Amino acid sequence: MGRWLFCLGLLLVACAGAAEPVRVYVGVYVLNLGKFELATGAYTVDFYLSLRAERPITMDEFEFMNGRAATIDRLIDTPTEKFYRIQANLSQNLDLRRYPFDEHLLTIEIEDKRRTVNELVYVVDEKACGVDPGVIVVGWRLAGWEATVTTHEYTIYEETYSRFVFGLRIRRVTLNAVIKSFLPIVCMLLVGFLSLLLTPDKVTTRLSLNISTLLGAVMFHVNLTSSIPPVGYLTLADRVMIATYLILVLILLSGVAILRWAEREEKKAQVKRIYHQALAAIPVLTVVLYALVFLLPS
Repeated sequence: MGRWLFCLGLLLVACAGAAEPVRVYVGVYVLNLGKFELATGAYTVDFYLSLRAERPITMDEFEFMNGRAATIDRLIDTPTEKFYRIQANLSQNLDLRRYPFDEHLLTIEIEDKRRTVNELVYVVDEKACGVDPGVIVVGWRLAGWEATVTTHEYTIYEETYSRFVFGLRIRRVTLNAVIKSFLPIVCMLLVGFLSLLLTPDKVTTRLSLNISTLLGAVMFHVNLTSSIPPVGYLTLADRVMIATYLILVLILLSGVAILRWAEREEKKAQVKRIYHQALAAIPVLTVVLYALVFLLPS
C-alpha cells in the first residue's frame, strides 16, 4: 500500500511539473546592422542568439516573425543550451510622420513554431543582450536597445504564443537633417522676403523672383520625399512644404495685386497700402504657420 501511495505521489508531482510551461531565457547580441532601406523598411541583422532552458527541451524550432534567416550557424548545442550566429533579412512598418526627424525601432522578433504559452515561455536574458560598439548605420545615430517578451494571440487558431522582441532604436543625425532638408527652404523664403522690399515700380522683377522661387519649392519637395514610400498621411516635411507654398503664394499674390492697381493712376494710394501691408503681415504669418507646423501633434 505504501509503495502505491509513493508512486501516486510521484505521478502527481510529474503531472504538476508538466503543467508548468518551460522557461527559455533568450539573449541577442547584435554584431552588424546593414542594408537598411527606408523606402521598404527592410534591413539585415547579423547577431548571436542564445537560448537557455531550465530543463532539457527542444529549443531550435523557432522562427522570425518579421522576416527570414539567411544563414544559421550552430555554435553550441546541448539539451539545455543553444547558441547560434544568425544573419537575417527582416523588415518593419515604419512611422514616417516626423520625417526628416524620424526615429525607428528595428526589431528581431522570435516565436516558437509549435509550442504555445502553455508549454514554452520566453524570458529576457539581460546578461546575454546587447549591441557591439562597432555597429553603425550610415546616416543614423544609434539610440540604444530594448528587449521585451510579449504574447501574440492567433484568434483564428485559438492559440497564444510567447514572442521575444529585441529592438534597436535609430535616429537621424539632426544637423544633417536640418542642413539637407530645411536650409534650402530658408533660402527660398529669404528670396521671397527680399522681393517684398522691392518698390512697386519694380513689381515685374518681383514677380519673376516669386514665380521662380515657387517652382523651385515644388521641385525641392518632390526631391525631398522621393526617398520615402507613399504613405497615407502627411509627414513633417510635407507640412513644412505646404506652409512654404502658402507663404510664397501670398507673396506672389501681393505682387499681382500691386501690378493690377499700378496700371491705374488714381490707385497709387491703394498700391502703397498693399505694398506696406504685405511687407508687415507676411513675415508675421510665416512665424505663425511654422509654429503651428512644429508645435501641433503629427
